Parts: sequence; C-alpha cells; structure tokens
Amino acid sequence: MKVDFAKLDRAFNPKCVVVVGDKAESNYMWIRGLVNSFTGKLYSVQIDPKEIEGIKALGVENFTSLMDVPCEVDFAVVAVPRQAAARVLADLIRKNVGAAHFFTAGFSETDTEEGRQLERTLTQMAEAANFHIVGPNCMGIFSPLAGVRQNRGLYTGIAGPVGFISQSGNHAMNFAPEAHLQGVDVNKLVSFGNGIVLDSTDYLEYFGQDPGIKAIGMYLEGVKDGRRFFRVLKDVAARKPVVIWKGGRTGEGVRAINSHTGSLAIPQATWDAAVRQCRAVKVGRMEDMIDTLKALLFLPPVKGDTVAAVGGSGGQSVAIADALAEAGLKLPPLSDASNADFAAWFNLVGGGYKNPVDTLNTNRRQMRRILEILERDTNTDNIVLLFTVHAGAGGMSEAALAPMLEMRQRTDKPVLAVIGHQHTPEEVQAAIELMGRLQSAGIPAFLGMERGAFALRNALEYYRVKAG
Repeated sequence: MKVDFAKLDRAFNPKCVVVVGDKAESNYMWIRGLVNSFTGKLYSVQIDPKEIEGIKALGVENFTSLMDVPCEVDFAVVAVPRQAAARVLADLIRKNVGAAHFFTAGFSETDTEEGRQLERTLTQMAEAANFHIVGPNCMGIFSPLAGVRQNRGLYTGIAGPVGFISQSGNHAMNFAPEAHLQGVDVNKLVSFGNGIVLDSTDYLEYFGQDPGIKAIGMYLEGVKDGRRFFRVLKDVAARKPVVIWKGGRTGEGVRAINSHTGSLAIPQATWDAAVRQCRAVKVGRMEDMIDTLKALLFLPPVKGDTVAAVGGSGGQSVAIADALAEAGLKLPPLSDASNADFAAWFNLVGGGYKNPVDTLNTNRRQMRRILEILERDTNTDNIVLLFTVHAGAGGMSEAALAPMLEMRQRTDKPVLAVIGHQHTPEEVQAAIELMGRLQSAGIPAFLGMERGAFALRNALEYYRVKAG
C-alpha cells in the first residue's frame, strides 16, 4: 500500500480526534493527554456504561458508536482489547477517518497463532481500504503544535525542527522530553510499533518532504523491505540529516526484539555499511541521538578534525584533550602566529596557551582577546568553550558571555560549548540555564566533555560522508 501524505497530514494536524475505548483502569490516559492540549474537537467512543460517566466528568462528549460522531474524524486513538480491534477498524473505514493509532497490543509480537491471525486480519482490512494504521502495539503520534500528545507530561504549543521515528514507544516518550530539556524540540514524532501498514520507511518519506522538519532521528529494530528503506533513506539523507539508532546490535538484543515488535533483524555489519552508503549517521544511545541532532542543527558545516579548546583549568585541559582524542579528533599546538600573539601579553602564572588555553587566572578577563586569536589560528578548525558551574556561585554574567556570543556571529569556525561538573540539582539547573543562553545565540552546549566531543565527531563524519 502506498503511503498517502494527505492522510498523514490529517493525522499529524487534526481538527477532530476521537478516542475509542479509553477506560478508568488506565486513568483515561489518552483522553487526559488530549483534553487540555488538543486545539480541535475531541470526542470519545465507549460502549461500557461504567466508563461513560468518568469520561463525561473530564468534559468530553461520548458516543456509543463512531458513526454518531458529528464531524469528519481526522485521527483516532484506539485502546480496545485485541479481539475488538477488527470491529473498530471496520467502523473507522466506514467513517472515512484519516488515520488511526492502535495502542492495542497482543498481535504478532506475542509469537502466538492467535496474535498473528488477528494481525493478518487487521492488515488485510486496512490494505483493502487503503486505510492508514499507526501501529498496533505503539504509543502513536506526538504533534506538539497541534496539541496531540502521548501523555500529559509532554509539552505543546511549539514546533521544533526535529522529526523522530521510533519502533519503541518507550524510546519515543523518553526522547521528546529529554531532547526538549536539551534545547532540541520535536516538530512531529511517531511511535509505530509493529508497523503492519505504515512502516518506518513511510514515515521517513513523509518527514523527508516536510519543510518544517530540518533533521530526522530514528530508533529502529528492523525494516520490512530493506531495499525500499535504503532507497528512501538515501534520497532523504541527501536533503536533510538522518540519525539512526539501531536496536538489536547483539544476539541478546535480537532476542529481545522478537518479543518486543516481532521485527526481523538485519545483520549489524550489513546494516552499518548500508547506512553509511546512504549518508546517514549511526548512533548507539539516546544521549548520542540527541547530541548529534543538536550538533547538526546548530553548527555550520564541520570541515576538519582539529580543535582549539579554551576556558578550563589544568585538570579540565587534560580531560578535554582525552575526550577529543578518544572521539577521533585532534588538539594540535596553535600556529606560530598565535603563539607569538599570546606570548606578548599572556600571564603564564596559573595558566597556559599551548592548547587547551588555560584561563583559570587573570587571563579570563582577556577572553575577547583570546577568542580573536583562536578565530585567526590556522592550525585549528573548531573551537570548544569549556564551562564549569558551581552551586551557589550564581549564573554567568552577560558581560562574561558577551565575547563568546560575539565571536559566534563573526567566525566561520564551528563553535560549541561543554559544561562540566554538575553534581547537585542546583548545578544541573544552572547548567541547563547556561545551555539555553548559549543555544539561543547559536552555540550548541553539551552536558559533559565526552558528549560534546562525540557530537562534534559525528557532525564531522556526517559532512565528510555527505561530501563523498
């Protein structure tokens, strides 16, 4: 079945949503997730009299038949027992609903004949009607600007630059709030589970043509049609960055996949080679996914592997040198011209300028002058700013930040920041606030040296592969 982008547009930007089968046992999780955030018309369909009063108490009108809903339904959330799924799907098709998210589980992932047969029935019905099912066995759609969300904890009312496609509902729900905390917001997100009608390839193709999505992240356990997936991936990755986290890299992971979504895993070596040929970026953790997307969204094209680091003390200088080297980057000596510039005025008591530039002492007051030298330095391609936050020390002043923000506007070199040493809740909060201030000025900031180093390396790898 060919994906219909118009139907997906209705699902991600609905004017009318219906929740089918929500109940008190789950605390009406789907209705509660939508009732105060969805910007359009919200209705419920529930036939159990014991549930209807609870639904009405939430301020949502309930119908005992989908056919009685008094509007064209763009998107439905289905949370019925698996034995009722086919009957609900028949009504969805008759009602000409744009698309439906089937939260309902218990299909092929159970590795039972009953589960497989129920899934085949849904698949055959949907394909015959060209009906778009999201799932089953998944958390569905998060479209923050439209107020469509998977739980009450997710933000709404904004649209970021990221599209995220996840075979795992848990990873989908964790990605959105964690990326938001890191200053990377979702435009559209989908958890698709078993993907019996719409697979990862369909969502990738759809996100690839969406002008609001500037970069795409994917968590995958397998693909149905490898040939088509890599053809679409190559096409989309030529236009915008695609970062892929592949589950099932080990034998144990493959066994876990079989009971999670029932996907057919691809040998890791084959997968890695194909992803690279398509010019996508592979990562292995949630943190790497978020950091790599951040680097690709904020940084200009990364063209070289050499780095000038500035702002730390002696121990930090050693730590950042190790982190960069372990990520495959270099921290070379500065050029003769840069060294001559520093030698004319730099105070070496408690400091140094051999790269990293140690500014623990009074040299920190000359940060503007230091940064101007690093901008001109011909031995380094990138600049890393080192920050430390301390509880009770107060935030960094605008005057202290100004030279760094001004440099970002002047230089063609990629500039990023790493913020170290967050040990208390107060320090974590201070680091997040500093990260927001830096990123509002276009400097991506990372909570830890290793995270910043590997994000820069991944961005470099992306631009190298893209250049061929």
